Amino acid sequence: MNAQSPHAASPYAQQLARIPVTQQSVTLLGNETKYWTYGDADATTTVVLVHGYRGEHHGLEPIVAHLPGMRFIAPDLPGFGESGAMTEAAHDIDGYATWLIAFMEALGLTGNAAVLGHSFGSIVVSAAVARGLTAPAIVLVNPIAVPGLEGPRPVATALTVGFYRSARLLPERAARAFLGSPVIVRGMSIALAKTKNRGLRRWIHGQHDTYFSRFASKQTILEGFDASVTRSVGEFAHAITPPTLLVAAERDDITPLSAIRALNGAIAGSELVVIPEVGHLIHYETPAVAASAIEAFLARHRAS
Repeated sequence: MNAQSPHAASPYAQQLARIPVTQQSVTLLGNETKYWTYGDADATTTVVLVHGYRGEHHGLEPIVAHLPGMRFIAPDLPGFGESGAMTEAAHDIDGYATWLIAFMEALGLTGNAAVLGHSFGSIVVSAAVARGLTAPAIVLVNPIAVPGLEGPRPVATALTVGFYRSARLLPERAARAFLGSPVIVRGMSIALAKTKNRGLRRWIHGQHDTYFSRFASKQTILEGFDASVTRSVGEFAHAITPPTLLVAAERDDITPLSAIRALNGAIAGSELVVIPEVGHLIHYETPAVAASAIEAFLARHRAS
């Protein structure tokens, strides 16, 4: 299941190919959650990966590729990728937090596996921890420190809100085509990518072209969008007690670095690593740097 976009070869393909992977599923909250297990079952560290909004498990594979000694459990969030939409919960932060707690309980990972959330996934992980999910450590990559509506680019945010608001007025089929417009997806990808490496940019655009529009329905994507721009890790900071690593980007267009520094101060004992010259795509552009920081952090807070 390590399929890569046909647009450009993955710069991480050879590393990833060395890591064994299996696909399984579990029924939670009314539908199947598909998940992939990378690495050996006897690895000393297990990490559950929670991807970002409109993403799916492929997006975090570059980080997996740089940590061959660990075991990773990477689900597609309900309503995205290959996982079905939830029928017993909304696709908002509360619903996804309920799902994550249930997912880890079902796989026997509660209290034993570290949890990594990227972007929207950082809010889901934080909400689940605030509701009692236990983990030896958590890692938040490109954490959403303040709600997206308060982000550093108000004009771009307003345009994005208008785009999704327009989709609400359309019937299901038209809304899906509108929300998955290749022009819109490419524009988003161009805006987020900071690397000057042309080959890497082509691959990133290919990843977004291939995977960014794999959502179950108009309802799931709009529920998720509302949650993505109105909620944040910051509201749960006081309740996050496991050892926490924040992996932030110097040029993040979604959450300003100043807000992430404030979040670092609000989460007791948290550690902050800032990666220069990268934006909201740490997992695509600088996975080796992120992986090094994650490996060192988890070595100090061993997850079995």
